[in-house]
Amino acid sequence: MSLNTYIQTALARLPDLESKRIQQLEPLSRYIFNKISQGEAADLNFICTHNSRRSHLGQIWLQMAAIYYDIALVVAYSGGTEETAFNPRAVAALQRAGFAVEVGTGENPRYEISSSLGNLHLVSFSKKYDHLENPKKDFCAVMTCAEADEACPVIFGADLKVKLLYEDPKSADGTDHERTAYDERCFQIATEMFYVMKQVLTGLQKIK
Repeated sequence: MSLNTYIQTALARLPDLESKRIQQLEPLSRYIFNKISQGEAADLNFICTHNSRRSHLGQIWLQMAAIYYDIALVVAYSGGTEETAFNPRAVAALQRAGFAVEVGTGENPRYEISSSLGNLHLVSFSKKYDHLENPKKDFCAVMTCAEADEACPVIFGADLKVKLLYEDPKSADGTDHERTAYDERCFQIATEMFYVMKQVLTGLQKIK
């Protein structure tokens, strides 16, 4: 499947989002809109425990959505309460979605995630949320797992902490449902990040 086809499929699912989930997504949309409507950068740090699955997916899809809608001043990051490695199963789900991936070496390899659609290029590897490459102040902390949210009641330097929890596909590792679980989580996060950025775009169009 091409990335554009994947995105069009995700966009077609936006009307199916539940109202409760939309309420959880709204603070993220408002934060981004408020920042960039004032000409300021909107930095988002997606955080989970190991920075191996959900936080990477959130970062990559949010950045892709910003590029797709041609919205500048949006920069997505990711981190964890621990450093491990970007899980290859999650990487494979991104490849199936249509991203090009170049794999590095080592215990914590750097993956180059790219797409000709909007010229996306990200270097993804596992790191702690306060890693030197991540923002230290004036950012939104997006908590993608309950464990990280509970372990970090306060994210120092963050303007806002948003709880946006996702079920961990890790529970399906080694089973017949592994690929399905990762594809479902990847698609869910893609759909929700496009919802967030579409709301931002709508807000920006109203003030032009």
